[in-house]
Amino acid sequence: MNLRLAELPPDPNAPFPPLSQALADPDGLLAFGGDLSPVRFLNAYRNGIFPWFSEGEPILWWSPSRRAAFRTDGVRLPSRLRRRLRNSGWVVRADTAFARVVAGCAAPRAGQSGGTWITAGMAEAYDALHALGHAHSIEVFDGDRLVGGVFGLSFGHMFCGDSMYSLESGASSLALAALASRLRDWGWPLIDAQVPNAHTRSLGMETWTRDDYLRVLARLRELPAEPGSWTRRFGEITAQTVCARPPD
Repeated sequence: MNLRLAELPPDPNAPFPPLSQALADPDGLLAFGGDLSPVRFLNAYRNGIFPWFSEGEPILWWSPSRRAAFRTDGVRLPSRLRRRLRNSGWVVRADTAFARVVAGCAAPRAGQSGGTWITAGMAEAYDALHALGHAHSIEVFDGDRLVGGVFGLSFGHMFCGDSMYSLESGASSLALAALASRLRDWGWPLIDAQVPNAHTRSLGMETWTRDDYLRVLARLRELPAEPGSWTRRFGEITAQTVCARPPD
């Protein structure tokens, strides 16, 4: 382990090192060790930090210098996908199949080599956070069949997306668009997407500096919001409704 990297103490309430100590290479690696208790997990996310590691590695904590984020009024589905989804008959719900969404995100993708970062320990940590009302799943159903979704953490007026998956093409994109639509209705302006990639860029993701992200995070995390299930509050949104709502 790099000697410049801080090791977290056993106390889950212990603060993280200053983000100025995050490494430039690999970008954003800040600390290792500690645990995945709800207290530490939430403390990390509230301060722009997240865990990301593979089976057999120590717990690694990151805060990259460039942060992926969606404005909730800025998610864009490509026109062809929008037309196809409009006639799919799919519906989107929240927190009715949390463990199944996490398992779907953890499953290997076609052509993917190596293991998943959603280890058994990570899945248990997310399940504990879900039980506390901080972790949520946004689920896409074709009839009774779950075809994709998104999951992540919420606190204040902030949603931090952790992963997404599709069993049918476009399902995760629909989940993201439905989530953005509902959060926008609630007055929540931002979805954290952690690390940029080509797929999220195609849906309207922006790349922010760490400082810009932290500045907005510091405000949104303090706004009042009660943890709890989103099933009733989120309701059910049809793909037709999501795709009929024109981009701003």
